[in-house]
Amino acid sequence: MHPQPFKIRHSLVLLFSLMLLSGCQPPASGESAGLRYPVLYMQLQQTTLPQQLPMPVQDIKPRQIQDTWGAARSEGRKHQGIDIFAKRGTAVLSTTQGIVAKVGLDSLGGKVVWIIGPDLTRHYYAHLDDYAEQIQTGDWVEVGQVLGYVGNSGNAKTTPPHLHYGLYLNGQGAINPYPYLSTASL
Repeated sequence: MHPQPFKIRHSLVLLFSLMLLSGCQPPASGESAGLRYPVLYMQLQQTTLPQQLPMPVQDIKPRQIQDTWGAARSEGRKHQGIDIFAKRGTAVLSTTQGIVAKVGLDSLGGKVVWIIGPDLTRHYYAHLDDYAEQIQTGDWVEVGQVLGYVGNSGNAKTTPPHLHYGLYLNGQGAINPYPYLSTASL
């Protein structure tokens, strides 16, 4: 048995406690977390991902979504997320609090936002029509904060507007987000 992981964990908890006692607070929603708040990464790492997440598309109810995980895609790929169809421009909401890891473009997802959330999970919001005003890499976001707006950018240009929502567990890769959303209370 190696005592070092306990010592490291204990040291991190002690550091976190001292920072809180000294008045170091998380940034306000939308304020850059950046390197000024490395404690936020520790906080997220030590926070458990809830088994139930709120719906990431405004005014969509769980009964309105379908499990599209694993469906066939071009070039022999499997769908690694779920598609939530909504009117173009409908607000896309953060399912967790966390740190914005990326706001930008990628070849498949088009306009995307990545959030690092509890347990250092990664939350992928893709095919956006546009980003929320002022959102940028390094920002701290809260549950329900607007990240962008439903669209069909990237490889979804020929499909109806929708959000592709992907969920990636730290060290395990993509998992099906449908069970986390199908019982959502929103």
